[in-house]
Amino acid sequence: MGHFFDQAQIASLLAAYGYWAIFIVVALESSGLPLPGETMLVGASIYARLSGALSIETIIFAAAAGAIVGDNIGYWIGREFGYRALERHGWRVGLGPEKLRLGQYLFYKWGGAIVFFGRFIALLRILAALLAGANRLPAPRFFFYNAAGGIVWALIFGLGAYWLTATFQKIEGPIATAGALCGLFAVFVLWRYYKANEARLLREADDMLSQRKR
Repeated sequence: MGHFFDQAQIASLLAAYGYWAIFIVVALESSGLPLPGETMLVGASIYARLSGALSIETIIFAAAAGAIVGDNIGYWIGREFGYRALERHGWRVGLGPEKLRLGQYLFYKWGGAIVFFGRFIALLRILAALLAGANRLPAPRFFFYNAAGGIVWALIFGLGAYWLTATFQKIEGPIATAGALCGLFAVFVLWRYYKANEARLLREADDMLSQRKR
């Protein structure tokens, strides 16, 4: 995914559409489409440093705005359609009513961290908002962590690429790989924790959901 656009293609898109190219690609990725939003941000920042044709401040603003808007679209899609799809068809992949309640509970407890840190992990960057919506993460909490993650991500990768240019291109791949490995490790740890505490977590999920319905 990271090589979907090369630097020449990014420069061409920026010359034709300017900051809108950054906003649209990042927004579409954040809403659930497998597009290279991070590559676009990094490439645009390097282009700005080498050419002087774009402002790094506006690039960061466009990327952060795209991340926030796209994630909100993904959240709405997950909330309106994802949850119903899981209710109807989740049993086909082992997600019965108990597992759906547990998913809501886990997102209620840790969904903010998943949304924030998911911004820095390729697959989660595409899926986090959809999962948050489908698992009914409360909207105010989602909006806060979504905005915080989008802004911090745009600042780190935008300024990093702008000031380090070619050096940042070399380390971007290892950074993405390390993030993916950390994400996989976190999933494994959570799975082990869930298997060791399944009964208690299901009781806590039922208690939490019953309290929210009162």
